[in-house]
Amino acid sequence: MKVFLIPTTLAEQTTHYIPPIVTQSVQTTTYYFVENVRTARRFIGSLKLGIDIPSLKFYVVDKDTSKQKVLSYFKEVPQGENIGIISEAGCPGIADPGAVAVECAHEKNIEVVPLPGPSSIFMALMASGMNGQNFTFKGYLPIAKHERTKAIKDMEINSLKQNCSQIFMETPYRNNKLLQDLLALCKPNVRLCIAADITSKDEFIKTKTIGEWKKQLPDLHKRPTIFVLMA
Repeated sequence: MKVFLIPTTLAEQTTHYIPPIVTQSVQTTTYYFVENVRTARRFIGSLKLGIDIPSLKFYVVDKDTSKQKVLSYFKEVPQGENIGIISEAGCPGIADPGAVAVECAHEKNIEVVPLPGPSSIFMALMASGMNGQNFTFKGYLPIAKHERTKAIKDMEINSLKQNCSQIFMETPYRNNKLLQDLLALCKPNVRLCIAADITSKDEFIKTKTIGEWKKQLPDLHKRPTIFVLMA
């Protein structure tokens, strides 16, 4: 038995970003622990491997799934059968609830096999021109105004003190509000990379200073976006 960490596409009609080793692993897997069953089914179907999708077994591992529940899933998988872990988008286990399934696999001494594929977080950092030697991923920033203000100011301070790139994200429909907060709170010389719709035909990746961004802002409403900040 192996647990395959299966990367998925970040945008529609971009299966060319999925390498052969991923499709080979999908062809040998029947049991899947997934963040969203519908998304996982659609992704596997998009690979056009001739797989009978209804014959596959899917178990939901999302933010509300307990570790005990995940452990019970493992008991339902026959010995010798492989398991695939699939995120909503990109690489499982990174900013993804599938990490708990990987934790359980290690505890059960099952071989874990990470597979290569698109990751918006690392692709944004790669394209940002910022420090790829020392970086921190902050995930989603707090929603509450006071907590968000503190988080943004702390990122700027830590980036300056540690020469450390700060990577973070927001729910797509709140992107524009986050961008406004960054412009209001960060110093003009702070660099900010905005990486939106990565791998899609509408991909937008630019790094400018806060002062430069104030002159012309992109509309990020409902566009999956990764932000990278460097003071």
